[in-house]
Amino acid sequence: MLAQEIIIRPIITEQSMMAMEDNKYTFEVDRRANKTEVKQAVEELFDVKVEKVNILNVRGKLKRMGRYAGFTRKRRKAVVKVAEGQSIEIFGADDAE
Repeated sequence: MLAQEIIIRPIITEQSMMAMEDNKYTFEVDRRANKTEVKQAVEELFDVKVEKVNILNVRGKLKRMGRYAGFTRKRRKAVVKVAEGQSIEIFGADDAE
């Protein structure tokens, strides 16, 4: 897979913003990608050194509309720890300060 296909989008929540202080960045990734592929994709796209990758599978939530029930789609999140002194600029952490 190409790096652009593996990294779908950054996940920006309160919890992920607090983790950015520890050089941890959260992305939604392709459900077929493994830790090695995520590491290579982040290093290629953002030109940083990745120390560690944690993967979480997020199941879909049950949603109801009247008598009809369905599920939101399943997702896969990756929490990527980059080397000390490096950062990923796509999150705009420097602008928020």
